[in-house]
Amino acid sequence: MEKKRIAVIFGGRSSEHEVSRVSASYIISQIPTEKYDIITIGITKQGKWLLYSGSVENIKNGSWENDPKNRSAFISPDSSVHGLIVLKDGSCDIIRLDVIFPVLHGKNGEDGTIQGLFELAEIPYVGCGVLASANCMDKVVTNTIFESLGIKQADFTWCYAGDYKKSPDKVIEKVESHLDYPIFVKPSNAGSSVGVSKANDREELKKAIVLASNEDSRILFEQTITGKEVECAVIGNDEPFASVTGEIAPASEFYDYDAKYNDENSKLFIPARISDEAMETVRKTALKAYRAIGCTGLSRVDFFVSDDGSVFLNEINTLPGFTSISMYPKLMAHSGRSGSGLIEALIDLAFERT
Repeated sequence: MEKKRIAVIFGGRSSEHEVSRVSASYIISQIPTEKYDIITIGITKQGKWLLYSGSVENIKNGSWENDPKNRSAFISPDSSVHGLIVLKDGSCDIIRLDVIFPVLHGKNGEDGTIQGLFELAEIPYVGCGVLASANCMDKVVTNTIFESLGIKQADFTWCYAGDYKKSPDKVIEKVESHLDYPIFVKPSNAGSSVGVSKANDREELKKAIVLASNEDSRILFEQTITGKEVECAVIGNDEPFASVTGEIAPASEFYDYDAKYNDENSKLFIPARISDEAMETVRKTALKAYRAIGCTGLSRVDFFVSDDGSVFLNEINTLPGFTSISMYPKLMAHSGRSGSGLIEALIDLAFERT
C-alpha cells in the first residue's frame, strides 16, 4: 500500500506556542510511519512558516527554529496545488499533501482561521471545521449558544473591553447586578486559561478586567461554581463517542495555565469522584453540546459538578493538549484508545469527514 503524506503543523503565534510544540512532539511520535510520510511545519511566534526536517526532540525544546535546513514554506489556498509551497533561492517546490494535523492551540490555530485555509486548499484535516472552531473558541458565543439550547452552565454576563475603558463604573455595576462574588473573569478569545482570574471583590474585579482585556476585546464574567472540575473526551463525526469522565484537582486555586502544563502537583482522577448519575449526565451533555455546535474529529468538553451533584458545562476545547499530563489522551486511553491507535483514528476521521 502506498504511503500517504501527512503534514503536522505546530507552534503558532498564540500564547500557547510552547504547549503546541510539546503536543506536536507526542503526536508525531505516534503517527504510524508504515502508513504515513510525515512532513513537519513550524510557525514561529512572529508568524513565519518553516518546513522543518530535524529531530522531534528539537520541536519540544524549541531549538527547531535554528536548524540551518529550515526552508520558508506555506500551504497554498489554490486547491489545484493541494499542498505546500516551499521556497528556496528564488524558486519553489511543491509538496502535495494528503491530510493535515494542525497541532495548534489557541488563536490562529483553534479558532477557525487556519481551518479556513485548509478548506480553500481542499486538503483533509484533523479536528473541527471553521464554524465549530470559531464558536468554541469564543466563550461569549459559546455561552450564548448553550444558553439557547437550555444546557445548564454558570450564570454569565459580558462586556467590551473598550466599554470598560470608557465607563468603568458602569461596567462594574452591570457585573455586580448580575453576579455575586467570587466571579471568574475571562477573555472571550484565549486558550489554556490565559488571562483568566478569580475576583473576590471589586478591587480584584478591576484588576481582572485589565488582565483579560490584554488578551481580547470582549470580556466574559461567570458566577463561580463550587464543586469538582471534570472533563470528558469526545471523538467522532456523525456518531461521536464520549469517554469516561476525569476529574482535575488543580495545584492552584483553579486550573490555570501553570496548573495545566507546568505543575505536576495537579492531580487527575480517572474516573472522576462523582456519582454514576452525574457521570452519565456529563457524558450525555458532552455529546449534546458537541453535536449541537457542529464539532467533528475531537474535542474535550469541560464541566463543573457542584456539591449537590448538579452538572454545569464550562467550555469545549476543539484541539486539547496532548502533553504527558493532558487529560484528553489519558481519558481516551482509559476508554481503550491510546497512543498510535488514537492518532490514527483521528486521521481516519479527517478523511471520513472529507
